[in-house]
Amino acid sequence: MESVNSTLLTEFILTGIPYPLRLRTFLFVFFLLIYILTQLGNLLILITVWADPKLHAHPMYIFLSVLSIIDMGISSIIVPRLMMNFTLGIKPIPFSGCVTQLYFYHFLGSTQCFLYTLMAYDRYLAICQPLHYPLFMTAKLSALLVTGAWVAGSIHGALQATLTFRLPYCGPNQVDYFFCDIPAVLRLACADTTVNELVTLVDIGIVVASCFFLILLSYVQIIQAILRIRTADGRRRAFSTCGAHVTLVTVYYVPCAFIYLRPETNSPLNGAAALFPTAITPFLNPLIYTLRNQEVKLALKRMIRGPRTKSEA
Repeated sequence: MESVNSTLLTEFILTGIPYPLRLRTFLFVFFLLIYILTQLGNLLILITVWADPKLHAHPMYIFLSVLSIIDMGISSIIVPRLMMNFTLGIKPIPFSGCVTQLYFYHFLGSTQCFLYTLMAYDRYLAICQPLHYPLFMTAKLSALLVTGAWVAGSIHGALQATLTFRLPYCGPNQVDYFFCDIPAVLRLACADTTVNELVTLVDIGIVVASCFFLILLSYVQIIQAILRIRTADGRRRAFSTCGAHVTLVTVYYVPCAFIYLRPETNSPLNGAAALFPTAITPFLNPLIYTLRNQEVKLALKRMIRGPRTKSEA
């Protein structure tokens, strides 16, 4: 034990994603733009929701603003580190930095998973139980549900980080990934990882499968209710309201299931799949919700025209 303890790692080297050297500058600029647009787009949604009385009084848009905060957080802990892969030199990440990155990724990621489920439940109540919606989905209940999602996500992240870094890491220190995630880090452990792999599969499997099942159940009921709407305009508006959520859920869950819910393989496709929940989905969130959601577009127009109207008056 003394020899192991004396050689414990103090830092990791993230190998990043493989790329042709001639594309180094292009990829750096590309992900820099993705990061900037992600932050600005989600910030715009936050400002729009909180500046418009019609939106910030509605639980659906409270959930949307929380989703924007989560997307900004996930992007901030992953994308800047990914961009360093496209600069010259080796830039190690401290052991504590790796722990922090893994914790916050799984904390925010699982909270996002729970939040997607709450958003599906909200749409189910709004479309299938419209008369009872104000009674069931009150501001107090929506705040409690969001708080519960944050707490559950924090517990999930702490569990995964604790289990992963309770193991000794004595070398090598190259993480074959672009951020510190469970499968890539566990391959460097100087101990048996069977229990960790089993707990990861069960824990993440339960979270992903249960959330996805509840979302699927909600949308089965929603589609049945929409098909009973007699007017084509009513069906179009109902599908438009739910379309943005379904798109984001698909882009988020499919890569996560591919990464975590299959036998351990060191496939280069894992890195490509991981780009979706870490970089692509946070970037798409504001685009999808502003382009497909009529109420958000109207709120943006009101916010833009507001100062002009006041000055004219």
